[in-house]
Amino acid sequence: MGLVNLSDDRWLGLGSNALREAAAQWTAREIAQQPALWQQIVTQINADTALNHYLQGQLAEPRLRIILTGAGTSAYIGQALLPHLASQLAAQSPLNTQRLEAISTTDLVSNPAQYFHADQPTLLVSFGRSGNSPESLKAVQLADQLLPDCRHLVITCNADGQLAQYGKQHRQSAVLQLPDACHDRSFAMTSSFTGMYLATLWLFCPDAVQLQSTVAVTEQLLAQCSAIRHQAELPAERVVFVGSGVLAGIAREAALKYLELTAGQITSFYESTLGFRHGPKSVVNAQTQVFILRSNDGYTAKYDIDLFEEVTRDRRAAYTTLLHADSYKGGDVLLDAWLALPLIVYCQALAFFKALQLGISPDNPCPTGEVNRVVQGVTLYPFSPSADTE
Repeated sequence: MGLVNLSDDRWLGLGSNALREAAAQWTAREIAQQPALWQQIVTQINADTALNHYLQGQLAEPRLRIILTGAGTSAYIGQALLPHLASQLAAQSPLNTQRLEAISTTDLVSNPAQYFHADQPTLLVSFGRSGNSPESLKAVQLADQLLPDCRHLVITCNADGQLAQYGKQHRQSAVLQLPDACHDRSFAMTSSFTGMYLATLWLFCPDAVQLQSTVAVTEQLLAQCSAIRHQAELPAERVVFVGSGVLAGIAREAALKYLELTAGQITSFYESTLGFRHGPKSVVNAQTQVFILRSNDGYTAKYDIDLFEEVTRDRRAAYTTLLHADSYKGGDVLLDAWLALPLIVYCQALAFFKALQLGISPDNPCPTGEVNRVVQGVTLYPFSPSADTE
């Protein structure tokens, strides 16, 4: 299947004229194209023998420390995937002493001495839509400054970005340049988030059966987007996303999408399923909409369902929804790392329709520039290990 034809007349159930008038056409297209884009990404990776050879060589290093990094949404890719990738790597090589961590570039840049350890070979896996965020380039520079043996895997949507150019010039690096369609033109990261997420999942633990089920479930979901629109248009002033394991990271990204696309008019929160009762549940009031992302793991799902039933019994929230894929053909077989993709597409569409209801442009929800598509206003400082406590 190829990418969605950008000359098509309808996106997420809306005609091109309506989308253009609402300044929503790019966001709608970039949400709708994702299932087809994922298949293109996998085809590209499978054909890239140099990239696969590079990664297999890195994974053969028993003491390797792997850091998944990015800023904002790009950081959430690693945070979401970490539980699944770590368990998969351990299962593939039980005697391996590799360490897999997710640390944002915003933490690496502000506190490099706490995170970069010179005694281990390190593979820094850097995610970036544009690759031009100030922390993206500074993080790789600091890694090379402080680590005697640092390798890089850059996964980016922009071949002309500074991050991609740095990776191409580094002697121990590889760059995965995703298809141009991943380089979202809209403000919020949608195709870029799932594209980089899927690429990483496929590089470390490919699964053709899971991929096809994921694509099928997401296509079914998008074909029924009127139901998502109905959910989005329910009156609420706060929205909460909750999940466990991989889906905790997806809940965090869902909350950010909602906050971004509604330009902060709807306050959004995220938490883990069991963590929600430990204080964060206080946010729930009569103007709150709660979404619990239910795991497909039978054990984990018990906690999600318990929380759903508890919040429903409390009768404090305006609306409580248990998000799952059971109603879609093939949805019940998805591992959580793959289930994450249709669930975040649902949440992207949810935020998109809420923005439309509020009269906010999804393509540019902050036209006055306080928040920018590529972060601005960051002053970067030189770092000297001897001065790290000053």
